[in-house]
Amino acid sequence: MIVTMYDSPLLKTTLGSLTLENPFILSSGPPTSTGKMIRRGLKAGWGGAVIKTITPDDMPIRDVSPRFTTWKGECNELFGFENIELLSKHSLSYWIEEIRAIKSEYPDQILIASIMGSPDPATWQDLAEDVQNAGCDAIELNVSCPHGMPEAGVGSVIGQNPRMVQDLTQMVIKVADVPVYVKLTPNITDISPVALAAALGKADGISAINTVGCMFGLDIETFEPLPNVDGYSTYGGYSGPAIRPIGLKMVSQIAKTVPLPIMGIGGISRWQDAVEYLLLGASALQVCTAVMWNGYGIVRRMKKGLASYLERKEYSSPDELRGLSLERLTSHQSLDRKIRIHPVISNPGSCIRCGRCVVACRDGGYQALELKNDGITINTDFCDGCGLCIQICSTGTLKQKSYLVVSD
Repeated sequence: MIVTMYDSPLLKTTLGSLTLENPFILSSGPPTSTGKMIRRGLKAGWGGAVIKTITPDDMPIRDVSPRFTTWKGECNELFGFENIELLSKHSLSYWIEEIRAIKSEYPDQILIASIMGSPDPATWQDLAEDVQNAGCDAIELNVSCPHGMPEAGVGSVIGQNPRMVQDLTQMVIKVADVPVYVKLTPNITDISPVALAAALGKADGISAINTVGCMFGLDIETFEPLPNVDGYSTYGGYSGPAIRPIGLKMVSQIAKTVPLPIMGIGGISRWQDAVEYLLLGASALQVCTAVMWNGYGIVRRMKKGLASYLERKEYSSPDELRGLSLERLTSHQSLDRKIRIHPVISNPGSCIRCGRCVVACRDGGYQALELKNDGITINTDFCDGCGLCIQICSTGTLKQKSYLVVSD
């Protein structure tokens, strides 16, 4: 047995019938492409890993080159990431041996086998039996890949059809002796019916979300799409920090729809992101793109940050955060119209007189701000409380003040 990095007892987490040393799991993708890579991740201290999706040996997997493109900030920070990469190129026999070996070396960390069969459900059953016999702790059904595989009649073609999700889940459950999680696609109008279909199919839990379908961009000089594969490209899967709001929305919708454990996925790169997913109903967190950008070692600061947060808030486990914010989500019509905010100048000395808040209010708001020689002035009679100026302010000079509207 190889001893991994110490985990705070505060981080022990339950995921349905499974127990994790911490809630951070490597998601199915490039960081889990090989057994060697998974070992490095587990040694770094991840609570578990989901193997890059395993397919039948007669399903050809051939990647194009290049297959990634990014949206970055001025300091090379990652905002968004697109990939058109396919599934595992390793054989089923390779993964059977690796599952056995990894579980022997890392018995205390969970190993989940992501699988994808052909349109014939029997191939999914065969894969499920093979990986569970090898010793995986759970199975994840990939019915959500947005590129490449839908052309073969699988991937998100299944995940966008509740009936197909229910039927396929039932088929796999018939042969499964380990928990079965269904990985859902965000490329759908309403994720709730698909989550319900997975529950009706007797799934043990749900993973959400997979990448968001996108057309990333173009080289405006050559007119060629990105990523550029000999002058051509295709629609891909969008990930990274930019999709976190989509993931949070869909995880909360799932949590409100079905009483199943959820592995939250989408834009998680900091411990604060993890807390948000937990508060909206997730039991554990999967991370992929942030690892590709920063390495397996990011789990150390995520674990340290989450443990410190739990200690400060006097919680004894991430489990105690689960779903605490769900009751605060309501319909638009139910939101209180009697409460308004307006900006106040919290620290006049911090204002750099850039004028951005004034321009924003003038051209996108209610013309309530003016830049004068002695600084910003606020006309509260004009202000409608939208908050745009506060969001624009880069120095924190403008803060919000709430008040009650007596009559509207």
